[in-house]
Amino acid sequence: MFQFASPYFLLLLSLFPAMIYFRKRRQMRPVMNLSSLMPIREIQPSGMLRIERLLPVLKYTALCLMIAAMARPQWGTRQVSVLTEGINIVLAVDLSESMAALDFKYKGKIVNRLEAIKSVIQDFIAKRNGDRIAMVVFGTHAYTQLPLTRDYNTIASILDRLQIGAAGPNTAIGDAIGISLKRLEDVKSKSNIIILLTDGDSNSGELSPRTATELAAQKGIKIYAVGVGTRGKVPFLIKDPVFGERYVYQQVDIDEDALKDIATKTGGLYFKAENTEGLLQIYNTIDKLEKTEVKTQTFAEYNELYPYLLIPAFILLGTWIVLTHTRFMRVP
Repeated sequence: MFQFASPYFLLLLSLFPAMIYFRKRRQMRPVMNLSSLMPIREIQPSGMLRIERLLPVLKYTALCLMIAAMARPQWGTRQVSVLTEGINIVLAVDLSESMAALDFKYKGKIVNRLEAIKSVIQDFIAKRNGDRIAMVVFGTHAYTQLPLTRDYNTIASILDRLQIGAAGPNTAIGDAIGISLKRLEDVKSKSNIIILLTDGDSNSGELSPRTATELAAQKGIKIYAVGVGTRGKVPFLIKDPVFGERYVYQQVDIDEDALKDIATKTGGLYFKAENTEGLLQIYNTIDKLEKTEVKTQTFAEYNELYPYLLIPAFILLGTWIVLTHTRFMRVP
């Protein structure tokens, strides 16, 4: 980055047009009166006369360089460091088989619950600034998909590769909360939250949701529970070896009371998302509730460039002084 540390000195350059004007005006006054210039008009100027005409150029160029040096040109780098502790967020994503239910629409296309969640989480991640985000996935089992990180591109990439059934067909909500609590212990922060996304009731795992909720409450960790999908019979796409692909309706229930209890006891909130618009509104609400205050500090390091202007200025000015006091001296 280039800049002038004292740019006001550049205003002195505005005096040069006036100096040149008065110099030209003085040269217009005749030194010697002749009745006619015809006898000397044909005389060709000598080489020394041509050099003499360049002397003002030396002087004014030297003065311009000296004024530019007084303005202190600088070249360096400007850096901004972000100072923030940020929020620790764990996204606990349900990958059980019920997430394959086709009761969501995204951009006019029918999608399953997991695909709907992915699209909204991507938008949520893009809005965060300075927060550390981890990802825990669960089904019959729960495990860490990604530890706390600020590498949002990696988070988005891993989220896009999540597959239904990768953690088993059932739903272990208690284990998912327990693993999430362990991830939040990795990096200390003043604010820790878990966003629990599930479409079913807990029917698997070693840790009960009630015990996991009590542990979260003791640690002061808020859980935002999101119940995904509609209740009752919902369509699923199955691949029948005889009839090929076809849609079947199956009963899917969400234990909303348990999710509300988890959110209430930890100081969080429970949301019910039955469509993509509802999911998006939920994440907008969480985004507003859990804002990060980011402070920035700007610092810069510059190298002074004025010596590179002063050296040629002194050379030109010295040359002008020597020439005007020797071979090209003017006598009034």
